[in-house]
Amino acid sequence: MNIHEHQAKQILKKFGAVVPEGVFGFTVEELLEKCKLLKTDKFVLKAQIHAGGRGKAGGVKILDNLEDLKKSAKELLGKKLITHQTGPEGREIKRLYVEASSNILKEFYLSCLVDRATSKIAFISSDQGGMDIEEVAIKSPNKILTTKVELKDEISNEQCEKIIRIFNLEGNSKKEAISLIKSIYKMFIKTDANMVEINPLILTKEKKIICLDAKVNFDSNALFRQPDILKLRDLNEEDPAEIEASKFDLAYIKLDGSIGCMVNGAGLAMATMDIIKLYGEEPANFLDVGGGASKEKVSAAFKIILSDKNVKGILINIFGGIMRCDVLAQGVVDAAKEINISVPLVVRLAGTNFKEGKRILDNSGLKLISAENLDDAAKKIVKAIK
Repeated sequence: MNIHEHQAKQILKKFGAVVPEGVFGFTVEELLEKCKLLKTDKFVLKAQIHAGGRGKAGGVKILDNLEDLKKSAKELLGKKLITHQTGPEGREIKRLYVEASSNILKEFYLSCLVDRATSKIAFISSDQGGMDIEEVAIKSPNKILTTKVELKDEISNEQCEKIIRIFNLEGNSKKEAISLIKSIYKMFIKTDANMVEINPLILTKEKKIICLDAKVNFDSNALFRQPDILKLRDLNEEDPAEIEASKFDLAYIKLDGSIGCMVNGAGLAMATMDIIKLYGEEPANFLDVGGGASKEKVSAAFKIILSDKNVKGILINIFGGIMRCDVLAQGVVDAAKEINISVPLVVRLAGTNFKEGKRILDNSGLKLISAENLDDAAKKIVKAIK
């Protein structure tokens, strides 16, 4: 689960990190009233959307006074901001954040994330802050330092010094950076975060270490034990179909292709998408109905796929283990009774209660195409939509 920058900074601050003084608002009037409390020579206005690249897209402005702030806030609020992460449709700006300006001396990059290959926490640091870290990795890989840390209650001073070594800090600034690493580590563990990114982390002319920007992502599977984090969820920033899927505990991600996929098991779902691409088409979604899906869950999955206007055909690929083929088949039939299916439907069933599932589909009156195996199913759905 993603959250907004202003929310991420408040959480970081709670765990001891230093962030600029800031306020947010849903209206221009609310924002201006709150900004009167900020002690600053200049105001930094930031659009709040769940996407990077806001600065390059015009979503970050440095302003000299409240009048200029008012004008820029009116221009941004309600506008669709298009960045390299939003896609061409962009994201509507529904909230704004203003913070006090900082006297920047140096900019750094700092992030930490779960390294699943080693079951450790990986800290990534660089003295090239304020840039896309992917670009730095390509042009100057020697400017990036990765430090992997064992999962423990606390991180040691020695490990902290390894992480910040590339910053070349001295004296009190170095102590503040070590303190920051400890704060981020503690926050990462306590909140079930997947990723924390500070870009840029700055050294001010006053020799202070400050988190100038912040992005945090949390493990959605752990939200049941993080009620305070869950309250920060902004449904306006999520795809409506993905929100609907989450209500039924379906793993659904919308993609840009034309073939809808309903599969049980993440690995099989990935293989299904790969073979669709192999035969020249693109999947419209990733959808894993899980191993123990009910008729209601399968029916909901079917409706979600069909809600995508780009879907020209649907491939259902079920290998019945825990998931019974007859349950899947009944879910498809139930959904078909409520929705007019006007696109080709290819079904491949194998495993538990395969014969009963096939009988239900054969007697349903639905116009569907049966497939013997995954390769056969992919060929048939690609042919059917042409």
